[in-house]
Amino acid sequence: MEEQEIRALLAENIKKYRNKRGWSQLYLAEKLDISANFLSEIETGKGWVSPLTLSKLTNALEIEVFELFKPLTADDTTQAETRKMKRFAKDLKLALGISADKAANDLKSTVEKVCREYLG
Repeated sequence: MEEQEIRALLAENIKKYRNKRGWSQLYLAEKLDISANFLSEIETGKGWVSPLTLSKLTNALEIEVFELFKPLTADDTTQAETRKMKRFAKDLKLALGISADKAANDLKSTVEKVCREYLG
């Protein structure tokens, strides 16, 4: 496994366990006594954790270290993609000044159209 793959795996697993608890990056960063910017860098694969931060993470999230390096399941990936789509729909709503439902429906229709066009 390449370094970037390990970073990406760690990043996604931290996000997965943080989101499972309904915690914001700011909340978790405060629990870890690190900056929210640093946690964001870790969760995007740009930053790396020290053994101390790794220990704090697993304690705060109440998990074992190995769980942060386990490959994601299909269900995990689907949940991550759903979160991204919801965030995108929210941003679209704000940018266009339309309701979240309309933004989500417009996005869904567009994605379906593109998939039909390019995937047959």
